[in-house]
Formats: sequence, structure tokens, C-alpha cells
Amino acid sequence: METADDFLNGQILLIDKPLEWSSFQAVNALKWAIRKKFNLKKIKIGHAGTLDPLATGLLIICTGKFTKKIPDLQGQIKEYTGSFTLGATTPSFDMETDVDKTYPLDHLDEAMIRDTTKQFIGEIEQVPPIFSALKKDGKRLYELAREGKEVELKSRKIEIFAFEITQIKIPKVHFRIVCSKGTYIRSLAHDFGKALQSGAYLSSLRRTKIGDFDVINAVTPLDFKQKLLEKG
Repeated sequence: METADDFLNGQILLIDKPLEWSSFQAVNALKWAIRKKFNLKKIKIGHAGTLDPLATGLLIICTGKFTKKIPDLQGQIKEYTGSFTLGATTPSFDMETDVDKTYPLDHLDEAMIRDTTKQFIGEIEQVPPIFSALKKDGKRLYELAREGKEVELKSRKIEIFAFEITQIKIPKVHFRIVCSKGTYIRSLAHDFGKALQSGAYLSSLRRTKIGDFDVINAVTPLDFKQKLLEKG
């Protein structure tokens, strides 16, 4: 059973983030549970890489002295599964915003969809989505986007190690992607749709691995809280 000292000295906690929770909410839920359990006034705690509220899956949360490990963990290779919806685009490249354009799908077939993934394997240039938490001039990009401001975004180098189509049921295409730090799967969805001349947006996303850490070993924030508060 963990003690207060265990959490203060450092723990790596694997959390399965639920849909519609922000990464900050997940960290907060753990922080309050640990503080309540051990009557701590404060504890250092943070996550190693944000997940959007519309994504689920692996969030690594570090406590105490292990918060120093966060930069190393953020740099690890990540694996995602999920789905793109073809035939339409949205300003946020996912389901946070409504469809703004629709496109024909008649020209698509399975072979073409699978073949197009090859364009994205290896080192590629990617422009981050305007609806992201990156900062420009001290403001989050999504704040500027919601204000309707035009922002010029620079592309950056990322690496896609694997891009596998696991199921096709047009307009839905299911995938598995292994990629480097800094990859936006939403931008990949958008660029993939552009390459197919059909438009696409990200309709579901789950982070399954970060380095050697796997979501199958993770618990939800509520399960963590319950187990911790039930102990001793």
C-alpha cells in the first residue's frame, strides 16, 4: 500500500483519461484524492503530455520528485488508434467544431485509402491545428481561433513510424498510428483527407501507448480515487 512518502518521493501513475475530461481535470482529481487521503497541504503533480477532451486513453501522471521525469516521458514515441470521417472538414480538424465543407466520396476505394497512408510514413512537415494549446504572442491558439483571428502557423518536422488502416466503412476509416512527440493526429486527419481529395476530420482518438507504458495497465481517475480512499 502506498504511503504519503511514496507519492512525495515520486510515483508514475498510468491513467485512462475518460472522454470529455481535460488532462488538467484528471491531474486535479488525483491531486485532491492524494491530499485528502494523507492530509497533505500540497503535493507536486503533473502530466507528461496533454490529451484533448475529445480523446481518451493513456495519460502519464507523475507525483513528487518524479515530476522531474516529465520532459523525458513527453519525448517518448506514442501510439494512437481511432477513426477519421471522410467527406467533410471542420475548422478544428475534429468534432469540437461543426462541419464547414463537404466533399464527394464516389472516387474513393479501399486500395486508394490504404495506399495514401504511404505518403505520411517517415519524417514529414506538419502544420499544427489552429484549435490547439500552442501559444502565439502569449495567447493560446484556440483562444485566437475562437476570436476569429487569422494566424499564420509554421510547419514543423514530425515522424510517423507506422500508419495502418485497420477498418474501412466509408465514410469512417479506422487507424493505428505510431508517431513522434509533437504530432497532431487532427492535422494528420486533415492532411489525409486533402491527399484523398475528399476532406476528413478526426472523429475518435485513443492514446494506447507512450514509450513502454500501455493503456491496458491504466486505471480511470475515479477508479484511482476509489482504490486510494478505500485503502487502510
